[in-house]
Amino acid sequence: MPVLSDGTVTLRAHTPADIDDLLIMANDPQMGRWTSVVQPHTRQMSEEFALAAIPRDWDAGTARGWAIEAVDAGRPRFAGNLTLRGTAITEIGFALHPWARGHGLMVRAVRLAVDWALTDGGAEIVHWKAHIGNEASLRVAHRTGFTLHAPIPGSLHEKERVIDAWTASIRFGDVPLPRTRWAEPVVLEGERVRLRPFRDDDVSRIVEACSDPVTRHWLSSLPHPYTPETARGYLADCVWQAARGEKATWAVVDRATDRLLGNIAVMDMLGLAPEHGEIGYWAHPDARGRGAMTEAVGLAVRHAFDADGLDRRRVTIHAATGNAPSNAIPRHHGFRHVGSQQQAERLGDGSLDSLESYELLRDG
Repeated sequence: MPVLSDGTVTLRAHTPADIDDLLIMANDPQMGRWTSVVQPHTRQMSEEFALAAIPRDWDAGTARGWAIEAVDAGRPRFAGNLTLRGTAITEIGFALHPWARGHGLMVRAVRLAVDWALTDGGAEIVHWKAHIGNEASLRVAHRTGFTLHAPIPGSLHEKERVIDAWTASIRFGDVPLPRTRWAEPVVLEGERVRLRPFRDDDVSRIVEACSDPVTRHWLSSLPHPYTPETARGYLADCVWQAARGEKATWAVVDRATDRLLGNIAVMDMLGLAPEHGEIGYWAHPDARGRGAMTEAVGLAVRHAFDADGLDRRRVTIHAATGNAPSNAIPRHHGFRHVGSQQQAERLGDGSLDSLESYELLRDG
């Protein structure tokens, strides 16, 4: 087993001294949520995996696994696991101990392993898969230069479950740096509202808003029934599109209470028009008529035009002709009405409405 190091992170063989930390990691709730590790995990399972199964796989040539080591409180310490499965077509898997998360260690470990796989390990391509929704793993793949492909239904089989997965790959010669600019939903503060990333505790309010008859009338493509599972799938898709640089999505919340008031996004950022973005939004029923979305759109527009933000030069808004509140927002912010698309919007009652189009250009 080769020892790989960049001076901060080392990939090496497991030792008996790793077992205590390995057992803690294996029983961590995040491991149970995102990996195939059996829980509750026993010390015997950890010993078998680290001291028997990994060496056996190296001998057989079926997989190459390492312990990740980094310095904690001045001493080298077990930080996680990394495994490459297969040879010419290789799949990478990795996990970090709770103490080691949030320090960029896995990015370093993945770069070491991928470089070895594509130069000395006989790999022609390295594939990455993760449960849809595993943002931490997606961020590692993104930062290490993997090309993000598409979610693939039923491509993981774990704990007797077939699971949909995010997928990506990297080949020899690919630069180990991000291939797209992550469209981060950075926190934006207004007078009465705040734009922030969505959280799981927003799900119930999303379900209420997207089950509301008025919302469903103007957004007829919403799934029905709209369940918590639907909402979580939507939020996972927002993360994926952000990673690909396609869309930035925010929760619009009350600045005083942090209660969800609505949703706003700058989307279509990889369309045919360079530096373009389209703004879309909806409001929770109890937030309508309070000016929350008008203020939120102003914040989103400023961030879209900011060179240190989304760096757009042109943004558009489209609204069904009959949706007076939605049409009032772009007019309030000085958008120019550029035309109507006749019978372009299918409404919730099955009828067709025209679609009003507005645009705003960045000064300079």
